[in-house]
Amino acid sequence: MDHFKFGAALAILVIALVAGFIPFRKKMHHNAMEFPSGEAIACGVFLGAGLIHMLGEAAQEFIQQGYTYPFAFLLAGVSFLFLLLLEHIGTELQEHQGRGNLKSIALLATIMLSIHALLEGAAVGISSNLITTIVLAAAIIAHKWAASFSLALQINRSAFRFSSNLILFLIFAVMTPLGILLGDSINQGTGNHPLLTPIFSSLAAGTFLYIGTLHGLRRATMIERCCNMREFIFMLLGFTAMAIVAIWT
Repeated sequence: MDHFKFGAALAILVIALVAGFIPFRKKMHHNAMEFPSGEAIACGVFLGAGLIHMLGEAAQEFIQQGYTYPFAFLLAGVSFLFLLLLEHIGTELQEHQGRGNLKSIALLATIMLSIHALLEGAAVGISSNLITTIVLAAAIIAHKWAASFSLALQINRSAFRFSSNLILFLIFAVMTPLGILLGDSINQGTGNHPLLTPIFSSLAAGTFLYIGTLHGLRRATMIERCCNMREFIFMLLGFTAMAIVAIWT
């Protein structure tokens, strides 16, 4: 793993731990930390990375391996719809909150965000272009603190013991660094397993598209804030940044 990816993995881990520590330390039960402009930019970057970079590259690699079926788009669709399914289940549970449901919501949120965290980390690890890697890492850092803080809040609302809450949160916190390590390992060993890179790129692209569009459903930037031109412009800036990066990748 090169120095930048190692540094990005370490920075993301520290940010996740620090942001998640606040609800644990202060026993907070409501979301008081928001940075909508940063989240909007990150959404645009994720949307641009998934559409402009990852899907196209994955589709091309599948074709180079002799597969004419659009597996890249199929896998991206599968990961997109799977995350949407998990979020719909979580929304349904939240509408019927009870002691048992709070536990289920915490588990579901941990699973969902951990899957995305692992795949977003894999996208950074797989990337062989420094500019793309830097922009992706910056977008992950921009939204990681919010995801970490929100998950810690959700976990602390549950009826789990403190030790169980801590384990759930730590599982999420280490997923992106593990994803970076996994992606870098895949990138180094593509000669032996040439399909691993396009498979993980496609799955990560699907999660990026989901996080950039529907994550949070009614609270999503592309839904709730699409009529807020300031937030929408920030989202467009993130998307435009990835479109410009594509000139050199």
